[in-house]
Amino acid sequence: MRSVFREDHEAFRDQVRRFIDKEIVPFHAQWEHDGIVPKALWLKAGAAGLLCVTVAEEYGGAGGDYGHSAVLIEELARANATAVGFTTHSEIVANYLVAYGSAEQKNRWLPKMVSGEMIAVIAMTEPGAGSDLRAIRTHARADDEGYLISGQKTFITNAGNASLVVVVTKLDPAARELTLFCFETDQPGFSKGKLLEKIGLKGQDTSELFFDGVRVTAANRLGEENQGFQYLSHQLAWERLIIGLRAAASVHALLEETIAYARERKAFGKSLLDFQNTRFKLAEVKAQATMLQAFVDHCLALAMRDELTPEVAAMVKLNGSEMQGKLLDELLQLHGGYGYMSEYKISRAWVDARVARIYGGTSEIMKEIIGRSL
Repeated sequence: MRSVFREDHEAFRDQVRRFIDKEIVPFHAQWEHDGIVPKALWLKAGAAGLLCVTVAEEYGGAGGDYGHSAVLIEELARANATAVGFTTHSEIVANYLVAYGSAEQKNRWLPKMVSGEMIAVIAMTEPGAGSDLRAIRTHARADDEGYLISGQKTFITNAGNASLVVVVTKLDPAARELTLFCFETDQPGFSKGKLLEKIGLKGQDTSELFFDGVRVTAANRLGEENQGFQYLSHQLAWERLIIGLRAAASVHALLEETIAYARERKAFGKSLLDFQNTRFKLAEVKAQATMLQAFVDHCLALAMRDELTPEVAAMVKLNGSEMQGKLLDELLQLHGGYGYMSEYKISRAWVDARVARIYGGTSEIMKEIIGRSL
């Protein structure tokens, strides 16, 4: 048992792993073909207590902590099922509602998110803005009845299934301050683009969102006007640790699979594991994966004490995503031609991992954050 986890965390891990092995793994290939995970899975996950695990019991949640969240994140990564959008829904949108939502917003939306009846997204990225959030153009024009939201977002996870949107806007298109709004997707003026075709995470329903004068009231505003950037900055540390947690879990899972493959695969009359080069490559991966896991666990312990800083979160996101890409590439090479076949888990994990160096802030942005403290 890793010291960052308690016994209740590990008991939850057993529950999560059983659910994933029964309800996700056998069907994941079909969902990748379809480009979307069926809503029925969300309802099953909600009934099993796997959604929004840190939400308080008064809203239907389990009242868990980041350790329980980490277990779910790791187990999805272990199964190479990161494309299932539970994390965005449970660990990002739910956290925004808990931290900044009004009592009415929490009572209205959190119970449905916990049950899986409602699937939530956060709409930040825009076609022309990328990592520069202050450059977004989506705006909410105030009038006597509230606000009219107009603009466009792209690369939005869970967009196909979404029934609740948290959207990042500006009240003044020329200003730099941001304001958050949330609303249900049946609002007039709101529409979704077609599902985007990606090189990886193919089971994840990703698309553009369009806002053409979407009418909202002050009751839809999440938090205070012009405080959105501060809210986003505070939540980003945990979001970046999520990427580090996935990276470490993915590398460990694929290392175990590659060792088993190298033990069984024969070449020149003996197993691949009998060759010194194979053992040395695997030894290097294991040493680096162990070091990464130690840092990830350290950061998780900080997060559980609400002590994870943006700088350290940038470090774990940078190291995790870069090492995941490098180490999975080494493991794929040991599979030879079979590593290039989509039927093998290593090939799918290798492709899926590429986006980790882009979303949540690119590696270059992480270096800039770390560099500011030098």
